[in-house]
Amino acid sequence: MAVNRYRLKSLVKAGHRGARLAERLLVRTDKLLGVILLGNNLVNAAAAALVTVIAFRLFGENEYALSLATVCVTFLILVFSEVSPKVMGAAYPERVAPVVSYVLSPLLKLMQPAVWFINLFVNALLRLLRLRPPDLASGSVMGVEELRTLLAESGHMLPKAHRGILLNLFDLEKITVDDVMRPRGQIEAIDLLSHPDELYQELATSHHARVLAYEGEVNNVVGIVKVRRVLAHCADGKVDMDTLREQLRQPYFIPSGTPLLTQLHAFQETHQTFGLVVDEYGDLLGLVTVDDILEEIVGEFAAASPLQSPLVIADEDGSWLVEGSSSIRELNRRLGLALPQEDARTLNGLILEHLEAMPEAGVSVMIAGYPMEVIQVQDRMVKTARIYPRRPEAGETRADL
Repeated sequence: MAVNRYRLKSLVKAGHRGARLAERLLVRTDKLLGVILLGNNLVNAAAAALVTVIAFRLFGENEYALSLATVCVTFLILVFSEVSPKVMGAAYPERVAPVVSYVLSPLLKLMQPAVWFINLFVNALLRLLRLRPPDLASGSVMGVEELRTLLAESGHMLPKAHRGILLNLFDLEKITVDDVMRPRGQIEAIDLLSHPDELYQELATSHHARVLAYEGEVNNVVGIVKVRRVLAHCADGKVDMDTLREQLRQPYFIPSGTPLLTQLHAFQETHQTFGLVVDEYGDLLGLVTVDDILEEIVGEFAAASPLQSPLVIADEDGSWLVEGSSSIRELNRRLGLALPQEDARTLNGLILEHLEAMPEAGVSVMIAGYPMEVIQVQDRMVKTARIYPRRPEAGETRADL
């Protein structure tokens, strides 16, 4: 009864005959328990009677002999019939179950009439008490939370890296593209209404293979530009606007709030590698790539460009100097913090949410036990802030942290 059903299934698939017999026995636990308890009680009763007879013949029919027989048979049953076998079965179920199945299977066939007769009364009593035995097949089906707990407690049976990847897969339905996207302020884009010389300079110094192209206002996206292909058609450091517009690629838009798992399937179906996240009004919110989704599963695996990497500088006092545009999820993962991420997506948004006012340099705020100081403000946004190590809150000890 203590055997791991999933490990038993793996043994069955490997062709283990004892495991196959054990799986058949576990399909009907009422019959299995019936034959085990029937044999167990028969042997215990026979042992008690036999020891009593032996004691009477050796010491006579008296209270001393009866007491001695009772103590002896109790000791023998507990040690050899109850405690020792059950401890061995609970400690090594995968070894014991296939072996004892060779004995229990023929016993079940031999004692089938007696087991059937006993189960008649058992089932009648269960119906009288309005109890229904659980279906073993349905009871062995595991949900997402059970699988998550199983992975979290797998210990040395599963490498830590593999366990982390599998646990991250379960979170893809809860995480949306808004949580991992690159904010609009960090997207490299060019304005097609700019002077050709300016466009050439922006393309020549670009850190990306593709850049966003818009006209006049960044929400007016007209396409995606492949930098190398456009530069190959440039002569004397000037951009041919007709050629540039011919090279524009149709942008791929993603609705805000799309789960990562859904978007990963969408990338597979459309053969896209990145998309632009827009809200219900069509305004551009950010950009998400396949790499961003894969990094949520396996962690960071590629060096980011200078324009993508949020600035995080560790100081000697244990604090961090961080860009306001940094993602809260990324900060929590990289620095081991526990900042709330239910509403705000970036550090700037989190500070503004708690200040409930326009930020000013030198202003400090306490968020989730972390003291934060606004260092630099630009365009009514927190450009950089300093995060200090968490301080214990009231009633909280260092051990709780």
